[in-house]
Amino acid sequence: MTAKEKLAERATEVESYLQSCLRDRGIPERLLASMEYSLLAGGKRFRPVLTLSWATMLGGDRDAVMPFAASLECIHTYSLIHDDLPAMDDDDLRRGKPSNHKQFDEATAILAGDGLLTEAFGLMSAASIVKGLPADRVLRAIHVLATAAGSGGMVGGQVVDMQFTGRNGVPLEELRTMHAMKTGALITAACQCGAILAGGTDRDIDNAREFGKSIGVAFQIVDDVLDVVSDTDTLGKPAGSDVAMGKSTYPALLGLEKSKELASQHIDDAIKRLDDYSGDEKQFLTEMARYIVDRVY
Repeated sequence: MTAKEKLAERATEVESYLQSCLRDRGIPERLLASMEYSLLAGGKRFRPVLTLSWATMLGGDRDAVMPFAASLECIHTYSLIHDDLPAMDDDDLRRGKPSNHKQFDEATAILAGDGLLTEAFGLMSAASIVKGLPADRVLRAIHVLATAAGSGGMVGGQVVDMQFTGRNGVPLEELRTMHAMKTGALITAACQCGAILAGGTDRDIDNAREFGKSIGVAFQIVDDVLDVVSDTDTLGKPAGSDVAMGKSTYPALLGLEKSKELASQHIDDAIKRLDDYSGDEKQFLTEMARYIVDRVY
């Protein structure tokens, strides 16, 4: 089975949980339809799968960690809904379907994003309240994820991205910092939270964090490359939109080949962080890391 097939198999497990996690919550029908329209629109479920894999590798209870893992997908989905809005990236297509604000309307899309973000914290706490994970682990993981998703992480990264749009000559280090906030922070938190929830040691948590940082950088570089070399049908969103909007990207600064080389270097760094471990989950995480860059070769 290929890495892509393994990821798809594990994504199905997450998908099954997501199908019901917003039900029976008293959410108004139109708002629920908008939230589920984007949450259940497909996708690799990359972030929750990372959380589950790190937790499982370190001996954690996969079922108990699932609500927390699902919260990452809720946060990620909310960010996509808001990123697509006319006031931000102004994209009409997401995962091969009309963006949320096109399918519904702008106000509903904004509130759907707000709803998903808030529901995410309910899911995080359910890992302790419903599933019985130790409260101190869950509280620590919530702190990590809130920091990653907040104004010093993903939200702040989106602001910096907008400031960079149309600006020439953004230094590589500033671009790297921006993407570490906007894209990398949530991927890093996904790995780190899995290790925390499993009761990992400080070394385990450090390995998870650094693994996440490295694959987060590679993930963004590859996304930038794919925006140049792929097509709209393959991406499920408008190809070439980065160039059209004047966004600062790795290919724009380094060229395609050097960007690919840099992504591969970061994947090698990530895989070194798995040296302490063995078994199926180590193998899966190794294959997942390599799959990130394989998409552009």
